[in-house]
Amino acid sequence: MPDPKLLECFPAPSDTPFIIEHVNEEFTSTCPKTGHPDFGRIILRYQPAKVCVELKSLKLYHQSFRNEGIFYEAVTNRMRDDLATAMQPKWMQVITEWKGRGGIHSRITATSGQVPPEWARG
Repeated sequence: MPDPKLLECFPAPSDTPFIIEHVNEEFTSTCPKTGHPDFGRIILRYQPAKVCVELKSLKLYHQSFRNEGIFYEAVTNRMRDDLATAMQPKWMQVITEWKGRGGIHSRITATSGQVPPEWARG
């Protein structure tokens, strides 16, 4: 079961606005219909308000999805909700890009806050 309690944060190192982007190239969850693994790439972009997510905790959080039977859309929205709760960023995007299945590739974007236009298209 995905576990948001794994997420740890630390104080943002600057009051000056900056953008963070973390990319996980090897995300895995399980298709709830077939039980087969789903492979994806997770892109997290955000502007911290007061805290940043610690990378090892983010990795462990991502790994907590590994055996979870969950649809792509639910993964993306769950991450957005859990990360927004943990960090309360000024804005955030969670973009998931899924390996092809039956010739169809999927890309899901979930946002929190007002994403600036230059970042809105992912």
